[in-house]
Amino acid sequence: MGTYNKGILGPFSGKVGTVVGASWRGKDVMRSLPKKTDRTPTEVQMLQRLKFTTVSDFLTPMSNVISLYFGSGSGELTRRNQAMSYHMKEAVTYADPVFEILYNKVLISKGDLTGVQNPTVAAAPTNKLAYTWEDNSGQGAAKPTDQLVVVVYAPAENLYFTTLNAAFRDDATAEVQLPAFFNGLEVQSWITFAAADGKAYATSVYMGAVTVS
Repeated sequence: MGTYNKGILGPFSGKVGTVVGASWRGKDVMRSLPKKTDRTPTEVQMLQRLKFTTVSDFLTPMSNVISLYFGSGSGELTRRNQAMSYHMKEAVTYADPVFEILYNKVLISKGDLTGVQNPTVAAAPTNKLAYTWEDNSGQGAAKPTDQLVVVVYAPAENLYFTTLNAAFRDDATAEVQLPAFFNGLEVQSWITFAAADGKAYATSVYMGAVTVS
């Protein structure tokens, strides 16, 4: 892929001859058309594709969180690509014939803000999850107004629930109301803090499995 500023016809998009023009991250780029092939993919290639699909399918429903709070927003890689790279390397394992997500390795955010201290989670009546933590406002750049971000996932039904403002750091507790269809399901969840202006965020914490009641 190459970048260009001004061609004889100026920037263009779409296919022209053997190249494709497009705009990518604010730059005008050209890339060659992929060559068609009749080759049957090798077993290694098929496994890599399956691994990629497994991770992508898992992360896509939480894109509203990852796109805000995962890694750096500058550079060549998008936050989504940074999350894909991390989870492909660290948070998936092969259990023939499928790949499985390692929930304890999953990160919904990755940043430098002071994180959640000594958190707990428990099921609460009427489809709620009750979270507690220690108010560590003042540690590093942590502020009382930092917002609790929560992602909940029910593997059996492939259901997701996310919220970007479940509580403030100095609340030290939060009850997250889940939809009624989560009732009776075992869920995995992850929590993190993000600054009120969204410019700083912590690396998330895995909270384990809980059955919604």
